Amino acid sequence: MEYVFYGIAVSCLILSWVKDRQKTLKGLRKAWKSLEAILPQLLGILLFTGIVIAWTNPETISRVIGVKSGWLGTVGAAVVGSLTLIPGFVAFPMAAMLLTNGAGYTQIAAFVSTLMMVGVVTFPMERMYFGTKVALVRNLLAFLFSFLVAGVIGWVHGM
Repeated sequence: MEYVFYGIAVSCLILSWVKDRQKTLKGLRKAWKSLEAILPQLLGILLFTGIVIAWTNPETISRVIGVKSGWLGTVGAAVVGSLTLIPGFVAFPMAAMLLTNGAGYTQIAAFVSTLMMVGVVTFPMERMYFGTKVALVRNLLAFLFSFLVAGVIGWVHGM
């Protein structure tokens, strides 16, 4: 399936090149600068995740956030996701690595959804722009919604 997406991306790049070479080159330069900016963070997080997975055997991952960890593992994953500031492009490959090593779908759904929606680390900035009450309510609702997401993913996966 990924080859289809690569093919679409290359086709669009060729189409863009044919239509306007200067704009395409400008876009490619911007993309390269963006990659250079996020690459250290991406590599650091992937390296950290790789080390944690290398030191932690699949049985431990399965016990802490696996299917049998139940709602306690789901709550733990949601809390860790809420406290962590990881961009989405890193979170999804990391989630895939955790799933491969014994994590449960429900727990990973809670982790990723809180990671994307709840901002404990970014709360001070959010409070500055939206006010304390709005920031608190938004984060609380996002945290609760992540359990709905985790429940639906667990239900669908269990079918």
